[in-house]
Formats: sequence, structure tokens, C-alpha cells
Amino acid sequence: MAILDDIDKKILNRIQSDFPVTTQPYLDIAMELNLTEDVVLKKIKQMKLNGIIRRIGGNFVPEKLGFISTLCAAKIPEEKIESFSTHVNKYPGVTHNYQRDNDYNIWFTFIAPSMDEIKNRIQAISEATGINEILNLPATKVFKIKAHFDL
Repeated sequence: MAILDDIDKKILNRIQSDFPVTTQPYLDIAMELNLTEDVVLKKIKQMKLNGIIRRIGGNFVPEKLGFISTLCAAKIPEEKIESFSTHVNKYPGVTHNYQRDNDYNIWFTFIAPSMDEIKNRIQAISEATGINEILNLPATKVFKIKAHFDL
């Protein structure tokens, strides 16, 4: 496990929410934290290399952009988990794909322009992988929370 110093923690606290949408966001962050832009960029690069930061990017509400999202669950034999997951990850609308200790052991989220397209993609995954039981579990109500971890 990588050890975070106080500067790493300050940067992580700052970039989790309300990332500056400016021409020089890292300079803006550096100025807020009394650092140099070079220090902020080097620290972020190192945290990415250490796997602490997975990605930096925007999060969008699919429905507000005219898209549909759903959660899918599948029962995958142990020997097919890796190949199934690799195949699912090829689809551009898959945003998460993870394994759980459950009969339905692979769960993934799918975003697409329509539910018909999602259903077609799930059917294509089923045909390509030989997995016939993939549940399509669209949300009936979304309860969004802001996840911000104070380090």
C-alpha cells in the first residue's frame, strides 16, 4: 500500500469534487493549496502510477443527456469469469464491471441511447460468451449521494 504524505492528501481532498473547469486547472489547484503547478502534476502522476487515482474526468447523469443506464448481473462459471469480463469490457457503454461473492458473481453497468440497444448488447454478449443468464436491472428510482473522502 502506498503511503500518502500531507501534500498528497491535500491534493486528493481538493480534486475529488468541484474540479476547476478552466484553461489551467492544475495551476488553479496549486495556487489554492500554496503549491506549484509542477508539484501538483508530479504528485497526481505518482498517485496514478501507484493506483491511488484511477482516473480524472467528469461524471455525467446519463438520463440528462438522453441516455439510459442499467445494472446487469450474471452467473458465470469460475473458469469463464476472466473471458466473460474481458468481452463485456469491450463495449463502450460499460462503466463498471466487478466480481462479487454471490451466485450472480459478475455485475456491470451499461449506458446506451436506448433500452433496446442495451437489450441488444446484452443478447450479443450472451451469444458471444455462451452465458444465457444475464439479468437487466434498470433502476426504478435513483438516490444519488456525494461521496467525498476527507483525508
